Amino acid sequence: MKKPMRMADAVDIIPDGATILFGGFMGVGSPHRLFAALAQAGKNDLTVIGNDAARPDQGVGKLITAGAVKKVIASHIGLNPELQQKMIAGEIEVDLVPQGTLAERIRAGGFGLGGVLTATGLGTPVEDGKQTVEVDGETFLLEKPIRADFALLHAQHADYVGNLEYSLTAHNFNPVMAMAADCVIVEAAEIVPVGVIPPDHVKTPGILVDHILERAA
Repeated sequence: MKKPMRMADAVDIIPDGATILFGGFMGVGSPHRLFAALAQAGKNDLTVIGNDAARPDQGVGKLITAGAVKKVIASHIGLNPELQQKMIAGEIEVDLVPQGTLAERIRAGGFGLGGVLTATGLGTPVEDGKQTVEVDGETFLLEKPIRADFALLHAQHADYVGNLEYSLTAHNFNPVMAMAADCVIVEAAEIVPVGVIPPDHVKTPGILVDHILERAA
């Protein structure tokens, strides 16, 4: 059984300079309370890896607004003009990765693969500095795996052994990220007794989850 973790304790174990995988698609499926707590704590030099940068002062955007982030690896930053401005000013490094490639690189990190071969990005700036591999006469980019120190996830339901159920589009990156981090911290809308989540609804098994946050008061 996992005892729900206090927010302050979760913030304490995430150091400055950490690399963080975060779930969410424009904020849906992101751990909003945890982002806010990290921003308020004054964390800095974080590298954050996820689908997008949300919006200014929303979701992971709170960390960007607070100046806590040194690098963003994402597929889309179009709804966060604040990040765009910081990128142009050289205040934050941004690595734009095609969405499917990003998901597969994270999956490769979680499954212990040496990389992913993809034709996406050939002949574009995405190819710069990367190894190419020829297979049966076709050329592919070798995209390296992604892992992180922490995965910060959001689930609709968690039980007391850490099994997670996600709601609708909140599936997005959350399940694959749970495989690719040294420490997985989950913010759940509800924490339920073991057995309440039907087995075929469990998308992340409890063995992958290190900490479940206490629910908001």
